[in-house]
Amino acid sequence: MTTRGASEVGLLRLVALGLVPPATDDVAGVVRHLGAVQAQDLPGALTSLALRTASRSRAAVVAACDAGTVVRSWPMRGTLHAVPAEDLGWMLRLGTPRPRVQSARRRGELGLADVDRARELALAAVPATRAGLFAVWEEAGLAPAGGRGYHLLAELAQTGVLCFGPIDAGEPVIVDVARWIPTPRVLDRDEALGEWARRYFRSHGPAPVAEFARWTNIPAADARTAVALARPALAAMDVDGVEYLLDPAVPDLLAAHRRAALGVHLLPGFDEYVLGYRHRDDVLDPAHRDRVVPGGNGVFRATVVHRGRITGTWTATRGRPEVTPVPTATPPSETAVTRAFARLPR
Repeated sequence: MTTRGASEVGLLRLVALGLVPPATDDVAGVVRHLGAVQAQDLPGALTSLALRTASRSRAAVVAACDAGTVVRSWPMRGTLHAVPAEDLGWMLRLGTPRPRVQSARRRGELGLADVDRARELALAAVPATRAGLFAVWEEAGLAPAGGRGYHLLAELAQTGVLCFGPIDAGEPVIVDVARWIPTPRVLDRDEALGEWARRYFRSHGPAPVAEFARWTNIPAADARTAVALARPALAAMDVDGVEYLLDPAVPDLLAAHRRAALGVHLLPGFDEYVLGYRHRDDVLDPAHRDRVVPGGNGVFRATVVHRGRITGTWTATRGRPEVTPVPTATPPSETAVTRAFARLPR
């Protein structure tokens, strides 16, 4: 087991997460490497994925959705993620049992009993936008207002009936999973668990074992099995007395691209560099967490990363970046921020 200081963790993660160097234009390959990508904010997800491609093209990400190689659904934590279309089935089986229990209680509170009728109507209506599907349910008396439509859609997605497929003029289109993904990848339970853990640590490492369980929100016993199955393909690293797992190739990649990793990176608010972990102290001063998530309300601001640390948040105003620095961080120069802004996907 190698030993490294916490200051190296953020730099290694930039490489593991595909932000340095973005060497491919295979969008589906990027998503497959990451395992899943937070995608409740569609524009932010398009940017996050484009940042990890050589062309930095949001249009290429949209094209992957249109081609059916990438889809969006609720495979884990009850949150929308972009995933490889072929892997959606086994991810849903592993990642949805806990969120569905919580959703079932909420559906009961909302009086949503006729899920079978909603499924029947949806399969006759798709492909359709969310507004179009909700209109069909409204006409049939299922009253999607007040969160009811959202919960019906999430239930049908979590049970593998529907997902978001192509994007039409910026609007996601809901499709029938069975037709949109005709040849899903089939894995048995242990194969799937090991695959998910390998993908997580190869793309999000170095990270402690507990972060994988949190990221997927699968039961502790499943998480232990997954990590045990994945461990032979991973390296271990000691960070201040805690074991972190990672792809064995990442340290050498960082050595080859250290200058780029040390530079300035402007990330959208829900990027996996932040959302891929519960404990972010390795890259952010814990005294200033609320700078990124004000009030802990689940809405993440876009971040400035410099030398592998979050040094501020940023917004775009009149075509220029405006940075709010983290008080205890050393901010990058205005010139460096401007250059990073110019490199953002358009």
